[in-house]
Amino acid sequence: MSLKRSLIGLLRSHELTGDKAKDPLLKSHYYKLSREKAWEEVVSTLKKMQGYKVLHEVQSVGEIVLEKRTVTGRTMDITVSVISVNPVTAAVDIYSASRGSFGDLGSNYRIILDIYRTLDKKLAQYKTTGI
Repeated sequence: MSLKRSLIGLLRSHELTGDKAKDPLLKSHYYKLSREKAWEEVVSTLKKMQGYKVLHEVQSVGEIVLEKRTVTGRTMDITVSVISVNPVTAAVDIYSASRGSFGDLGSNYRIILDIYRTLDKKLAQYKTTGI
């Protein structure tokens, strides 16, 4: 992890992904799956991830809310969104925020990369670049 990331993390206590992200690792991830199928896969994968607790699943809007406690005792709130791009492609975006007033020292960034890595491994055969 870069020094720049840690410095940003001193001040910022959230991180999110999207198509317009400057950091290539924070770009939306796309899968050749219908939203329904992607939803099932993502939810079942997240439920098996060590250290994460699924709090809410709202399939109608495609959001899964997770919680993760860090080693230092901080709590991170993570929202994973499964969005339909077209009938055969779904995108997954992640928003992670720390509770409390200080920066996160890059832990939200690491959490997002961890979730994406796990999803990409599980859904490797469906991974695609954009639309």
